[in-house]
Amino acid sequence: MSDIKCRVEECFYNNSEICQASTIEVKSRFRDHIVSNSDGTACETFAPKVKK
Repeated sequence: MSDIKCRVEECFYNNSEICQASTIEVKSRFRDHIVSNSDGTACETFAPKVKK
């Protein structure tokens, strides 16, 4: 698997800015599904870290 960078510190799968999820799902943030840059996308794999 490729190294997928993640800068979301609150995500459970983020390990030193590398995503450790076994699969990743990215969706459009808009109803018409037309995306022209990364701001229009959202990681559906996100899971919050459990606070200790």
